[in-house]
Amino acid sequence: MTLRLVVAVGVVVAFLGVALAAERRSAAEMAAAASRFLNALSKEQRAQASFPFGSEERFRWHFIPTGQSPASWPRLGVPLKAMTDEQKQRARDLLKAGLSRRGYLTATAIMDLETVLGAIESAARIKTPDGRLGRDPELYFFSVFGEPSTSQSWAWRVEGHHVSLHFTVVNGSLLASSPSFFGTNPAEVREGPNAGLRILGSQEDAARALLASLDDSQRHKALIENVAPNEIVTSNEVAVSPLSPVGVMASDLTSTQRDLLMKVVNVYTGAMADDMAAERFSKLKHAGIEKIAFAWAGQTERGKKHYYRVQGPTFLIEYDNTQNDGNHVHSVWRDFDGDFGMDLLREHVKNQPH
Repeated sequence: MTLRLVVAVGVVVAFLGVALAAERRSAAEMAAAASRFLNALSKEQRAQASFPFGSEERFRWHFIPTGQSPASWPRLGVPLKAMTDEQKQRARDLLKAGLSRRGYLTATAIMDLETVLGAIESAARIKTPDGRLGRDPELYFFSVFGEPSTSQSWAWRVEGHHVSLHFTVVNGSLLASSPSFFGTNPAEVREGPNAGLRILGSQEDAARALLASLDDSQRHKALIENVAPNEIVTSNEVAVSPLSPVGVMASDLTSTQRDLLMKVVNVYTGAMADDMAAERFSKLKHAGIEKIAFAWAGQTERGKKHYYRVQGPTFLIEYDNTQNDGNHVHSVWRDFDGDFGMDLLREHVKNQPH
């Protein structure tokens, strides 16, 4: 073995060791934060927040408003609204354990945006889907599946209107962070003291920068439909498969355009805690950056209804801004084989002695 190869192997081994150590550290921090959260709850609240790891409830998710009518989407878990100040802080600490600072600020800003939406709808006498006036920034529910552990498998979820985040810990150390959904209504606040606020503005701006860089031939491949779908195509499906048509491939982009494509991807990976963001990037890089595709549907003029997706062999990003006349965003990251940690769980079971 040459010296150069020995050095290269050493660097790779060192990198993997650091990455694994970071992943274990994050998993341990999640377990500690989840335990503190559960221990802060009353007996009744803990029963409400806790589910078996194998429960079907772990795969039940949606991003629509939490309602009260039979036709609405009833959510399980403990809402912030039912928590004391100390319990709310424990819940926020758990949320921080799974997200980067930017991701945490995004999630909490979306929750706070319910107050803005409520004011807009109340002024227009617009009722929620279940017939109520007003929105509630504390109808976000925290759930834990299994027992938080540094050696066993468990999971946790935070969910409410326009936020649905799922984290799975396998064997106490391996982490999965999808599906992860963020949405905003309005996408841009256009009046009042918060005018100009665009919580998910970077998701749109990064994609528009890439779209603007395309030449005629590339744009022809990227524009898959003249009319944008009125919702993300995968909705709240439990498992997803690659979508078609795919758009323009990274292999057909210049190096500068590939950098712009990766900036779009980084907007989504960067919402997660550092080690989970690195794991997402590592998987897509291993599968081949040149195999990632960018597709746009709908109008290209800013402020008009539009949709885009970024799709690689292992993952899918969808972004839709069509509701409310193009001022209502839904965005999601999905892993084709890894949502809810399914790939990690299969690998873990396969490697266990029987």
